Amino acid sequence: MNWIYSLWKFSRPHTIIGTSLSVFAIFTIAIATTNNILTQTNLEQLLAVWVACLGGNVYIVGLNQLWDVEIDRINKPHLPLAAGEFSVQQGRWIVGIAAILAIIIAGLSGVWLLATVVVSLTLGTAYSLPPIRLKRFPLLAAFCIFTVRGIVVNLGLFLHFSQKLVGRESLNPYVWILTLFIVLFTVAIAIFKDVPDLEGDKIFNIRTYTLILGKSTVFNLSRGVITLCYLGMVYAGLFWFDSFNSGFFVGYHLVLLGLLWWRSQEVDLEQKRAIADFYQFIWKLFFLEYLLFPLACFF
Repeated sequence: MNWIYSLWKFSRPHTIIGTSLSVFAIFTIAIATTNNILTQTNLEQLLAVWVACLGGNVYIVGLNQLWDVEIDRINKPHLPLAAGEFSVQQGRWIVGIAAILAIIIAGLSGVWLLATVVVSLTLGTAYSLPPIRLKRFPLLAAFCIFTVRGIVVNLGLFLHFSQKLVGRESLNPYVWILTLFIVLFTVAIAIFKDVPDLEGDKIFNIRTYTLILGKSTVFNLSRGVITLCYLGMVYAGLFWFDSFNSGFFVGYHLVLLGLLWWRSQEVDLEQKRAIADFYQFIWKLFFLEYLLFPLACFF
């Protein structure tokens, strides 16, 4: 049980939840907007996509930990490699098996899923692995994160599901607006993610926006980007999506926007725990979008 718990920590649970929700949300939107019904074949496709994406997720976050052991001993000492719960060799085995599993399942499932997985793994590798190690450069690090989570996953999975459901690849306005929202929201996450890790990044000369601009500026910038995301969705609900229940769609975005500003007033930027808690709160807002947006497609 201890080993399983360590593996759960190694997989970075908030990213696993985010990946799972994105897979199920895109599948739900594809079902709703193509007037399909659930069948055993569709559910088997969903399962294959989910497992492949989880494998890719574990590979990307695990590879990052393999190359950040010393940094994590300062910033995230609870992680298995930093805490000594896993050896580096064990970490390599987990990462390697996860990547192989993701590629094999994706290859057997379809070309769009394979392309999604391969591009994601490639960018994840470039993010962490020397000599490229794009995480050293704030703009390129943010580019990797929002490209994978915002563009590659949403569009790639929707193209895969639409090909399986209706026999042809197509994109519709619903997935485009969700993708744009997720891209901008992921930019906010990418900007804010290093605020709790200021100490370790400074020691190991990892140039982040927090070191360049300061915690307060990054905090306000991240909050501003998320605010823009929600206001954009409100506009879309009022003027673009006439087939949506605009009351529900606009209403929940206004509620989440209010929660963001209410919660942000309580953050003490001098307390690492408070910053980390707010970062997790941002991820919860991210999760909620993937839960609520598909519901709007059924109204």
